[in-house]
Amino acid sequence: MTQSPGPGRPDLGAGLAEVEFLRWYWLKDELAAFARERGLRATGSKDQLTARIAASLGGREFVEPAARPRPSGRQLSGPLTAGTVIPAGQRSSQVVRAWLTEQIGTGFHFDAAMRDFFGRSDGTKTMQDALDHWHATRSGGARDIDGQFEFNRFTRAWHRAHPDGARHELLAAWRDYRDRPVDERGRI
Repeated sequence: MTQSPGPGRPDLGAGLAEVEFLRWYWLKDELAAFARERGLRATGSKDQLTARIAASLGGREFVEPAARPRPSGRQLSGPLTAGTVIPAGQRSSQVVRAWLTEQIGTGFHFDAAMRDFFGRSDGTKTMQDALDHWHATRSGGARDIDGQFEFNRFTRAWHRAHPDGARHELLAAWRDYRDRPVDERGRI
């Protein structure tokens, strides 16, 4: 899904300068396609793709971040109980998801707080601790939205400013926002 340039928005092409590239909003799909055109690795997060392309446009070498080694230890398999100990390196698996959904209901999902909980597991926590963590992280209002989810952050801010706004108004405001250079629109 390639986004067509808005007014003043340059095409992603060989003649694009690094500074100009960094002034604009690009979809991850656009960045991946442009990286491939330039013979660059087209995988990773949107932030990594942006940094990789910017370095290439600026004539600099991009040093890939070191991959974090995943613990390859034992993973949970059924049946699980509240007393089941979560092994270090436990992933957000379907077995774990099914058990938590059974305990919490269909509203359960692996959000950032739960992914972080399992990612930090060190072999001392139980599935009951995971349940407790879920419930503890549900209160406290809106949580921060990571920078790579710019549309989500924009949507939250727009709805705060326009509580009765319609979806078509939100989408028009988003198009206007993303079609402006960063230095003319600010960051959400």
